Amino acid sequence: MRVASKKRPVAGDSTRPRKEPNLLAGLGVVGMGLVEPVIVGALISGDPLLLIGPHGTGKSYLLERIATALGLEWRHYNASLLNFDDLVGYPMPGANGQLTYVQTPSSIWGAEAVFIDEISRCRVDIQNKLFPVIHERRVQGLPLERLRYRWSAMNPPGSDDDDTPAYLGSEPLDPALADRFAFIVDMPGWDSLTEDEREALVLGSGAPIDGGAAARVEAAIAAGRAHFEQTLSEQSGPLAVYARLAVDLLRAAGIILSGRRAALLLRNIAAVHAARLVHDPDASASDSAYLALTHSLPEPASAIKVDRVKVLACHREAWRLAAVPPSDPVRQLLSEPDPLRRALRAARIPRLRPGEFSTIVAHALAALPPGGRHALAATLFESGAAGNLVAAVAEQCARLYAAVCTPQSVVEAVAGRSVRHLTWQAVQSTLAGRAAEEVETPYLTNLLASLFNSRDLAIPEDVGRAVRQWDDTRARIRALP
Repeated sequence: MRVASKKRPVAGDSTRPRKEPNLLAGLGVVGMGLVEPVIVGALISGDPLLLIGPHGTGKSYLLERIATALGLEWRHYNASLLNFDDLVGYPMPGANGQLTYVQTPSSIWGAEAVFIDEISRCRVDIQNKLFPVIHERRVQGLPLERLRYRWSAMNPPGSDDDDTPAYLGSEPLDPALADRFAFIVDMPGWDSLTEDEREALVLGSGAPIDGGAAARVEAAIAAGRAHFEQTLSEQSGPLAVYARLAVDLLRAAGIILSGRRAALLLRNIAAVHAARLVHDPDASASDSAYLALTHSLPEPASAIKVDRVKVLACHREAWRLAAVPPSDPVRQLLSEPDPLRRALRAARIPRLRPGEFSTIVAHALAALPPGGRHALAATLFESGAAGNLVAAVAEQCARLYAAVCTPQSVVEAVAGRSVRHLTWQAVQSTLAGRAAEEVETPYLTNLLASLFNSRDLAIPEDVGRAVRQWDDTRARIRALP
């Protein structure tokens, strides 16, 4: 897998036909073609898998068919009804004073796979005890030697700002617990199935698993593990660069991922690509990375909406930058987490495309508060860099710059001792404390008058905040080497 290849189409391209996998269809699970590499990737890596979907989308059926096909000794727990004794058995004092557990047919000891259903309905104390099972393959500090797979499922958690059907008792998953699942998969529903798939679902549900189909799944996992280990051995460096850049860009876009998630992303890409290579030796590495990225975001488990357009844009930019030498200023630029420094650095790269430069500036302006964004706009105009912006962003900068470089009139009748009156008094007091000969004083005079007129200064305290933002931002700009 060549991360730096320029001949591979990026995700979303349709320059060549794609070969759809059908391993799961052989087990009687239909309509999973788009996410099958993710499911098989989880089987290859052995990392935790979370399925999210409405009732009737086959979450339990999928995992039951996989466990049966692989001949696994597995446990199925309903987390909404789970007591800890159901998981570990009954505690008994041992001969050496240590606690032992009397095992039951349903206890987790000796299991090769565990499926925790309805995890979003689980009591908080039980969720906390499931953490080490999912994250470390441990329970009560004791290793689960035979445990290979940790799977879970939940209904979509509802939120106040969407039309997701309400599932009583299905709560958003604790972010720390959601972050323990490597793969998070939205299950395809009935509406996404073709007519043939719908008929196959009706006719084939519950049919015995064909021995040949089970053997093909086992062979695919074995072959995939060889690809997985080879990819991690030979491509960890380039993939780590992509993962870091993707996480940096997503964070800049407001999608915050943890350091743990960045490490999981690297493994997920290798696992998904390995699954795709089994059935398509020419599988695009870029497409594998995008598929892994979109199913590595924990936000859906916590009822947080994710803008898929932003994710695709971040993937494409990260994939492109991963092929750029580390010393290249463009790569250093996009790795800069601070929006202000990123915008100022972008202004110094002549070969940066206007669209890219404008996107960086627009994000910085949105991230900075009043006063700070005006200071950035003034710097861009004073340096001439604003001339490289696309029209919409250049117009926004022009309005901000005009607020500080053009004398402003304030004509307004206010009631005595009202909040508006006190705010205007704060403006006057602040300006009276600035020396008239200071270079920044005219700028601040215009800025505060403009912010007062636009009612961005709602209370007296806003005046001091705007001045501090202007002063601090201008000082940071001057200090940038």
